[in-house]
Amino acid sequence: MSNVTMRQMLEAGVHFGHQTRYWNPKMGAFIFGQRNKIHIINLEKTLPLYQEAVNFMGTLAANGGKILFVGTKRAARDAIREEAERCGMPYVNHRWLGGMLTNFKTIRQSVKRLKDLEAMFESGTIERFNKKEALGLARERDKLELSLGGIKDMDALPDAMFVIDVGHEKIAVSEANKLGIPVVGVVDTNNDPSNVDYVIPGNDDAIRAVRLYIAGAADAILDGRNTAAAMVGRGSDVIQDQAQVEA
Repeated sequence: MSNVTMRQMLEAGVHFGHQTRYWNPKMGAFIFGQRNKIHIINLEKTLPLYQEAVNFMGTLAANGGKILFVGTKRAARDAIREEAERCGMPYVNHRWLGGMLTNFKTIRQSVKRLKDLEAMFESGTIERFNKKEALGLARERDKLELSLGGIKDMDALPDAMFVIDVGHEKIAVSEANKLGIPVVGVVDTNNDPSNVDYVIPGNDDAIRAVRLYIAGAADAILDGRNTAAAMVGRGSDVIQDQAQVEA
């Protein structure tokens, strides 16, 4: 399902890890060597692992599964939002609120509050409030939108989580682990791959590399859905043909 090539990974700088003094020995198997005190990631290992990860996400999406995209660091924020929206998946691209998964019922209450506020502004009900009250409600809405806007339509826990920088998002990964939600994660040379089900060894800081991973994941999800829809359509045609033959 993935069309990402070794050349694209090289051009995006996927192979550049962190400074050697910050390395995590558990990433040793994915390191090719070092250059100017920077670890170089072995793309011959990264590419098949990336393909396995996006194939998993594509298959999950084909079966109607939801994948939560998570990337709150500056290098990932825009791409996470754009690509998650493109493939119709929920996302978190600003601060991860503790309990987003493990205390999902409470989070759903906050989402309901956000939707209620949006409805007030859309319907014009907000005009019943004085200027100061309306301003306070607008600020509350904007704050909730920033934190929860990406999961507004996520009515149940996700079937998997796709994470950029598992170290930066360690609370999110920990919550997913506790609930048995599979984690697909980009893991740089300074991080621990132990709690990640589908490890993608790669640069998690370069914007081009980050965008490459996320766009590839979104493409695989869309491909999976399209393939599933085509198979359903084909199945309907077969049933119709059989009915005509029997008639």
